[in-house]
Amino acid sequence: MIDHDRTAGTASRSRVWTGLGSLPGLLPLVLLLGLWQVLGSPDSPFFPAPSSWWPALFTRGQGDKILPAVFDTIRTFGLGLSIATILGVSLGLLVGASRRVGRAMGPTFEFARALPPAAVVPVATLLLGFDESMKVVVVVLAALWPILLNTSSGVAELPPTLLDTARSLRLSKTATVFRVLLPSVMPAIVLGVRVATPIALVITLLVEYLTAVNGVGALVGEAQRTFQPARVYALIVIAGLISLCVNSVVRSIEDAVRRRRVGDLR
Repeated sequence: MIDHDRTAGTASRSRVWTGLGSLPGLLPLVLLLGLWQVLGSPDSPFFPAPSSWWPALFTRGQGDKILPAVFDTIRTFGLGLSIATILGVSLGLLVGASRRVGRAMGPTFEFARALPPAAVVPVATLLLGFDESMKVVVVVLAALWPILLNTSSGVAELPPTLLDTARSLRLSKTATVFRVLLPSVMPAIVLGVRVATPIALVITLLVEYLTAVNGVGALVGEAQRTFQPARVYALIVIAGLISLCVNSVVRSIEDAVRRRRVGDLR
């Protein structure tokens, strides 16, 4: 008889040790910051000491801008990635399931995928103005393609007998999509979302930096224009922390999907 409490405790300790095992990877960064602190100067115009970064966030009464900017960046990123996921999965299923649609839309997709996101920003601002919707549109256009391509490839690689079985069971198109296609290509979709996640975050910060629309990227641009190097580095650290948190959430979702799929196969 299996002791489930003991098994759960062992798994929990294993996850803790795994997390602790990744800490030595931070050692080069810690050494670099320590060396930077020793050699740097708070008054340096290019490389101010790390100890001056955090206080620089709150100089000149600018501390109240930090949290709203972080929320703006996370909101734009989350909304853009969510819309890109919905569109990418929908179009990917359609393109992957129909060769005719794939051949018809292929050139258009290749053209749109090759457009640099920075080149889309002027057009988006011209059509939508300097607001949240403009940022979201640019993020969607950048994050869409990894999800779409992974989904369509996953559908195209499915064995034909899978769809033949759905037809023989007389499943409706809706039932075929939600009961057959989506569960089968879920690993490909999750992989596409994981690839699109850093792209969406980078493009969010880039658009904010270029257009000065509210967000962490806009604060970085403002600090650069006003010659506040310590504040620039501090904001870059905040952007990195957002990236780490987002990556942790995506990896947790990926692990959950993998465990569920393994359970279903058993």
